[in-house]
Amino acid sequence: MPKAPRRIITAEDVRSIPEGGILDVAPDALLTDLAREWVQKQRIRLVHNEPAEDRPSPVRLAIGSDHGGFDLKQSLRVFLDETMIGYIDYGCHSKDAVDYPDIAAAVARAVALGDARQGIVIDGAGIGSAIAANKVPGIRAGACYDTRGAANAREHNDINVMTLGASMMPPEKLREVVHTFLTADHAEPRHQKRVAKIMAIEKKHSRPS
Repeated sequence: MPKAPRRIITAEDVRSIPEGGILDVAPDALLTDLAREWVQKQRIRLVHNEPAEDRPSPVRLAIGSDHGGFDLKQSLRVFLDETMIGYIDYGCHSKDAVDYPDIAAAVARAVALGDARQGIVIDGAGIGSAIAANKVPGIRAGACYDTRGAANAREHNDINVMTLGASMMPPEKLREVVHTFLTADHAEPRHQKRVAKIMAIEKKHSRPS
């Protein structure tokens, strides 16, 4: 039986991916010259569909922000560097205006694909990014503004993406909120049962691709 042709990735396939985003491709996929140029220009990360046992261990965090959350994300990077927590930054990389759904989707996909264990997205209020991230199957995102909310979201809802609002949370609270998100545990059986019901709703209403 002849081999199935390798998929050709064209510039049209990659132009909609945000800067610093993810492109999930087969190991033997071929990129056209224009597609490769765009991938390099936009710092798009190619993720190959490899068997789970062959994939590298995920980093601890995928992070990202829109222009409104850029300064707070820079503070987050300092904290993560100081505490030696590994992360991938999916943008934005300046204060030039970007659309928060693109960044939220990139971070959420990194978590859903197993490239990162958890994600943090920062925009003006944190609400829009949570909505966008929750559209990615397997993601449970919640907007958190203090340690109490972060602890509740982890312990009760097992969120794997936390969104922050740069205009809603004092910058001096950042470190303790992030620390709570990273250390709080989802272990109570009654909460696990409820999260399982949440995921069952997602599965029931997911549309086939």
